[in-house]
Amino acid sequence: MARKRSQLVCQHLENISRRMLEEYKDAIRDFVRGRNGVYALYRRGKLYYVGLASSLLGRLRMHLRDHHADTWDRFSVYLTIGTGFMKEIESLLLRIATPSGNKVRGEFLRSENLLPKVRAEYRLRRSEEEEELFGLLKRRKKPVARAKPYPHPTDGRKPILAEYAEQVRVLKARYKGKVVKAWVRRDGRIRFCGILYTSPSMSAAVACKKPSCDGWTFWKYERAPGDWVLLNALRK
Repeated sequence: MARKRSQLVCQHLENISRRMLEEYKDAIRDFVRGRNGVYALYRRGKLYYVGLASSLLGRLRMHLRDHHADTWDRFSVYLTIGTGFMKEIESLLLRIATPSGNKVRGEFLRSENLLPKVRAEYRLRRSEEEEELFGLLKRRKKPVARAKPYPHPTDGRKPILAEYAEQVRVLKARYKGKVVKAWVRRDGRIRFCGILYTSPSMSAAVACKKPSCDGWTFWKYERAPGDWVLLNALRK
């Protein structure tokens, strides 16, 4: 037996003249009166206003008299099952279509804005591209003081994180109350303080200023938004 799919919109009525509400409201009254859903107002074929209502007929008739009265000539209604996601649906429509009649931009309740992360990723890729084009490694003005001895960052070995480079882009750790970060390049090399390392432990040793450090239990990576786990989880 086929599994029944859930739905949000159960009935709809599109591109109807406002004259139906002014002169023939009885023809649609029984279909939309007391029904909840999303509605759209149009003027000369262009979207003017988007809204939601628990009683669509009452809301549309109100727009025949309020400050929107002379700004629309056709309408559409989308009757929904329940009201669980109505506010977010309205917000989506407002943000995508930006109707001229709506003064408020739609807001989401708990959606994460990915723009800061995308911008950080863009800057990282641009920096990597510049390094590859000009053969330069950007260094901080005040390099981190290093204890001796340290493994050489470019020992000719294949980067250990090469097979995980698609999963890991940023490494983070807390050391002596401070957060330190490193970035994983597409080839698996780790960039910390402007220097490239082929293993997590090499970069971790520099970060904590020790001759050696287990990078798999020192660094963390973001497995999912907000979920930072030890790098060692990649090997399990």
